[in-house]
Formats: sequence, C-alpha cells, structure tokens
Amino acid sequence: MLRLLSAAPFILIIVVFALSNRQGVQLGLWPTDVSIELPLALAILAPAAIAFLLGAAVMWFAAVGQRRRAGRAERRASLLAADLAKLRDAPHAGAALPPP
Repeated sequence: MLRLLSAAPFILIIVVFALSNRQGVQLGLWPTDVSIELPLALAILAPAAIAFLLGAAVMWFAAVGQRRRAGRAERRASLLAADLAKLRDAPHAGAALPPP
C-alpha cells in the first residue's frame, strides 16, 4: 500500500503528460523512407520506459555476484553456528579425568 501511495504522484504526472501531449508526431528512420506516426507522449515515454528497464536489468545482473557471495556467507555463518552449538553441548574432555 505504501508503494502505491509513493508511486501515485509519479503515475499522476505521467498520465497528465500523456493526456496533454496527444498530438501526432511523425518519426522516420533516416536512411530509409520508413516513417510512423505516433502520439508525442508515446514517442517520449516509450523510449524512457525501455531505457529504465534496460538500466534495471544492467543493475540486476551487476548485483548477481554480490548476491551469490552473500548467499555463501549466509550458509557459512549457519554452518559455523551449528558447529559452535555442537561444541557448547559436547561434554568437556577434562571433566572425565580424575582429580590430581
């Protein structure tokens, strides 16, 4: 719910921008005669959304190594905690010796 409340202003700005820029614009591929007519808002927001998703993917792949190292450290910490619990529960070797 908090995410929706924090995203609501941005969504509202995008919707107002899209409704304000409905006029058509012709986009053409320069070396060829291929062109397409799109609403201005779509011509601006679509590349921005694609760039955002590509940036998120790059950051996600960059963090894979860190997540892998964190997983290994977590497993190692749980193994060490289990070893420590075993050592604490084991009877002391010196307790079985007769007094001097």
